[in-house]
Amino acid sequence: MTDLQKVAKELEKNNMQAFVLENRAAIVPLLKTLVPSKSTVGSGGSVTLIECGVLDFLRGGDFSFFERKPGLSPEETKEIFKKQHNADVYFSGTNAITESGELYNVDGNANRVAAIAHGPKRVIIVAGVNKIVKDLQLAVMRVKTIAAPKNCVRLGYRTPCASTGQCISLEKKNPEVFDGCASENRICCHYLITGFQKVKNRISVILINENLGY
Repeated sequence: MTDLQKVAKELEKNNMQAFVLENRAAIVPLLKTLVPSKSTVGSGGSVTLIECGVLDFLRGGDFSFFERKPGLSPEETKEIFKKQHNADVYFSGTNAITESGELYNVDGNANRVAAIAHGPKRVIIVAGVNKIVKDLQLAVMRVKTIAAPKNCVRLGYRTPCASTGQCISLEKKNPEVFDGCASENRICCHYLITGFQKVKNRISVILINENLGY
């Protein structure tokens, strides 16, 4: 059984603020204390944020929410990404969190990993207990066998992993972290390991004792 309090302490050692919640119902009351009214906010694509009601909270709150919506043109989407990158607060899920307090994320467009690394004044990561892994090696495997295949299925992308349930690179004897398919729909293009933070508490991680997202 994963000890979320222990993971939270490791995140704090890495200069990231950490919260542990017993269930998703507790997240909106917490966010009301973390996000000032009139803030500009953005978010990366995340099933976890949907399941927790975070996106509904942002849409209904006293915020300027820069949301990427279906049907936007490429130019409009690019403009939303720019506004999100300069937002007061940026919300995201995460692909994995190690027991040592590192975040591991893989992106297709890089808008999410870019915002986590630099840009928004504050980043709030929301993660279920299922995102906790022992180390970076297992974080890599989690993306190749769970996060990427399930997200490709969700998005309707015809990638090898959507058909087989795992990255094509795992057919190799010693696959590298960045190995993958050559599909135009590939979502594993940009990789970010978030370790020790120079700006203390710029990143806040909310750990929830439920399985959430992919």
